[in-house]
Amino acid sequence: MWGAPAEPADSYYEVRPECTDVPKTRFKIKPGKTLSARKWQAAFTPEGQLDIGKTLSRIHRGGIHPSIRGEVWEFLLGCYEPKSTFDEREEIRQRRRLQYSAWKEECHQIFPVVGSGKFITAPVVTEDGQPIQDPLVLQETNSGISASSSKMVKELLSHGPLDKKVIQWMLTLHQIGLDVIRTDRTLVFYEKQENLSKLWDILAVYAWVDRDVGYCQGMSDLCSPMIILLENEADAFWCFERLMRRLRGNFRCTESSVGVETQLSNLASITQRHWAEVTISLRSECLWSCSVENFHFVTHYISGR
Repeated sequence: MWGAPAEPADSYYEVRPECTDVPKTRFKIKPGKTLSARKWQAAFTPEGQLDIGKTLSRIHRGGIHPSIRGEVWEFLLGCYEPKSTFDEREEIRQRRRLQYSAWKEECHQIFPVVGSGKFITAPVVTEDGQPIQDPLVLQETNSGISASSSKMVKELLSHGPLDKKVIQWMLTLHQIGLDVIRTDRTLVFYEKQENLSKLWDILAVYAWVDRDVGYCQGMSDLCSPMIILLENEADAFWCFERLMRRLRGNFRCTESSVGVETQLSNLASITQRHWAEVTISLRSECLWSCSVENFHFVTHYISGR
C-alpha cells in the first residue's frame, strides 16, 4: 500500500540470539516500490515470458522482496532467459537437476562423504595421494557414516594410485569444510547440520566440475545466499555456477587475469616495499604477515578501520 511505512528485512534472515553485535540491514521493504510477489507474478505473460525491463526498473527503485529473491535471482544471474516460457524453463530445470545429481554421484563414488549429510574439516589424503591414517582424522571423516574408519582407508587404497586431478580435488575438501563452518555463522539457518552439509556438497561438486578454479577462499560466501534463498540444492548450485561464470577470473590466474590470492600477495609485496616503516612497526607488534589470510587484517589496521 502506498504511504505505508517501510518494513525491515532482518526478520527474514534470523540471527542467533547470542550474536548481539550483528549490524542491521539497511534494506527496507517499501510498499509500492519494492518488487513484491504480486508484482513479480504480474510481470509474466500467460506463456511465462518475463517483462525484464519493467522488472529491473522496479528492482532499481526498491529492491526485491526477500520472499521471492531466489526465483528472481535465477533470472538476474542468467539461469533462464526472460523470453523463455514456463514449459521451457521447467524442461531446463529438470535437465540441470539431473546433471547436478550425476556430478554429485560421481563425487560420492570417489569420496563417500559427499552426499552423506556430513562434511569434513581435516585432510584425508597427503599431497602424493596417500590416505591419512590419523585416527582423529578418520573418526571425523566417518562421523555418522556406516563404514568404519578402516574400511574408508581400504576403500581409498583399493582404487590404486589416485589420479592427480582426484588428489587435487580431495586436498580441497577439508578446506571447504573449514570455510563452511565460518560462513554466515551468525545466522540461525546454519545451526542445522543439513544446511552446512548442503553448502559443502555444492562447493565440493563445483570444485570437481570446474577444475581450473577448484575451490578458493571466498567462494563459500558467494554460495551461501543461494543455499538460503533456494530450497532445492541443484537449483542453488546452478545459480552459484552462473555467478562464478562472472567472477571466476577473480579466483583463477590466467594470462589475462590475476586471481584474488595473487592480487593480495602482490599488494602485500608492494606494501612491504613502499611502506617500510609501517612494515617494521607492524612486525615489531607481531601483527604483520604476508599471508593472504591475514592481509585483510593488516590493511584494516593500516587504514584505521
